Amino acid sequence: MLPINLREYEQSAPYVLTHEQRDALRDVPSLTVVRADPEDGEAAYYLTPGSTVGAVEFGDLSVLIEPKIGIPKLLSMACYAMGAYRSREQRLFDFEESLTPPDTLALALSAAARRAFSRGLLHDYLTREEALYSVRGRIRFDEQIRRRFGVPMPVEVRYDEFTDDILANRLVKAAIGRLGGMRLRSQPARMGLGWIAALLDNVSLVEFPSGGVPNVPFDRLNEHYRGVVELSRLVLRHGSFESNRDRVRATGFLMNMNVVFQEFVTTALREALGVSADVFGELGIPTLDECKKVGLKPDLVWHNCSSNVFVGDAKYKRVVNEHVPNADLYQVLAYATALDLPGGMLIYAKGEAESITHEVRNSGKRLIVSSLDLTGSLDQILHRVEELATDVRALGGQARALSRA
Repeated sequence: MLPINLREYEQSAPYVLTHEQRDALRDVPSLTVVRADPEDGEAAYYLTPGSTVGAVEFGDLSVLIEPKIGIPKLLSMACYAMGAYRSREQRLFDFEESLTPPDTLALALSAAARRAFSRGLLHDYLTREEALYSVRGRIRFDEQIRRRFGVPMPVEVRYDEFTDDILANRLVKAAIGRLGGMRLRSQPARMGLGWIAALLDNVSLVEFPSGGVPNVPFDRLNEHYRGVVELSRLVLRHGSFESNRDRVRATGFLMNMNVVFQEFVTTALREALGVSADVFGELGIPTLDECKKVGLKPDLVWHNCSSNVFVGDAKYKRVVNEHVPNADLYQVLAYATALDLPGGMLIYAKGEAESITHEVRNSGKRLIVSSLDLTGSLDQILHRVEELATDVRALGGQARALSRA
């Protein structure tokens, strides 16, 4: 197994690769594979990751792309955005920094499962429709006539069953199946997944597509399941990378930093403002033009009563020379113009852009560029988001004042 250790947005030293290995690596999202100078080796290549980080394996290749903020913090931010955290004091990923994302997730999932399952597996009533040789529940006379043509057995019935084969447990089982298919280096991680699998032996193994992982509504009866379910949903959303090239199968766990950053900022700002997802987030807005041909899709829209009061975008993208691209400023200006707001906000990860406010000529609009420092603990990052929320409220206050004028 050839280990390849990379770091987000940093070019690697030359790696000697076969043509098959080179072609397989080119399937990894945002990973650039460039032939090195001939003097560095006849089959050597420079590897430069983009915004996609995580771990992936191709045959005899084991690739780790480490995020700049570190794997535990990346996973903590992703879980916070999905609602796995109920308090800032909670810590899910207090493990060694050297562990790969699959190992870290497996250990966290095992710990969360032990807490959730300490009260026993969650059960619920499910309605089943089957053909049985004894009557159970209600007979489905219409189906009996349609399917059996007067034959008395088996009987088409519908009944309610109290079972542990429910969506929450199915999500957990699907997640451990996904992680178990990866090469875990930690023995405690492998043992933890084995323990969960044995406990969920009677639960159906269901494949959930990464783009269609269902939500589980929580209440006082299943709130203790929140951590393990949301962790499982995280695994299923990002752990489905597969590529088949020349019979070389690849599996891995990959996360797009752009998506993680945008979802984290949205959730953290929403909580800092004390508003719900119904009024703050990726909400639909009018098109830029009157003919409704130019669509707009900002990351952050705050809708209050009958009008919008704030618009912005969260961007993790790499910025050259710390200068905000004009295209990003034009984009948020278009949002503010379409919504008739006094301005908008661009939120970057610190190190990619410096905070600055642009006064747009002949329009009176203000474009605020803010940078969010991702160093320190999750609690410290959330405190910085609260400071951003102050600027968001100020823009919202200006919008309300103009609407009343």
